[in-house]
Amino acid sequence: MKTIKKLSIVIPVYNEQKTIGVLLKRVEAVDLGETQKELVVINDGSTDGTLTEIRKARRSGLKFRLINHKRNRGKSYALRTGFKYITGEAVVIQDGDMEYDPNDFNKMLKKIAENEVQVVYGSRRLGKRSIHYSGLSFYWGGLVLTKMVNWLYGASITDEPTCYKMFDSKLLKSIKLTSIRFEFCPEVTAKVLKRGIKIYEVPISYNPRHIKEGKKIRMRDFWEAVGVLIGNRLIN
Repeated sequence: MKTIKKLSIVIPVYNEQKTIGVLLKRVEAVDLGETQKELVVINDGSTDGTLTEIRKARRSGLKFRLINHKRNRGKSYALRTGFKYITGEAVVIQDGDMEYDPNDFNKMLKKIAENEVQVVYGSRRLGKRSIHYSGLSFYWGGLVLTKMVNWLYGASITDEPTCYKMFDSKLLKSIKLTSIRFEFCPEVTAKVLKRGIKIYEVPISYNPRHIKEGKKIRMRDFWEAVGVLIGNRLIN
């Protein structure tokens, strides 16, 4: 078993005024046993009161590193910014909304601590008889992308577009990422699999929100993901 002394949690945020304060408290409250938490928050040029809420959370005693983009650069760009500051042996992605439960980090940590495991995805589909999504388009879009990954890269994962992705930090830092908007998921998945590294999965919970509640993914992002998966497969 590997020793994970510190887990870096990278949180890109754009216009999440209603949820970010509560989310940060939830992440801070998670008990990871002997593993320390390192929170890295990237405010990606929010135009609402998100930055104010983040600063309120800091004044309340929550400890995290804050990086502030003066203008919106895109979620993937924000993640790449955050990765520059991580110091933990493992790193996980956390959105600024309330769709995912950070208590599931414990299951992911347990898996990534196993020898030879470098990548763990939190699957919303594993162990579920039924699962709710933000809508049919999100359900079918996620299913198609997952099947594309398995077909193009010889993988057998169940949930490619899940937010909860945990990596060995050295591995993640060794991957050259270039994505800007929402392409991080297909890009990192493709580049991990092309190295011959197995992606392990554990079941997680999921409480989807809808577009009217602030969900930002659109059809354009599905087609960009398709392009990234195909493009990376064709590159030697």
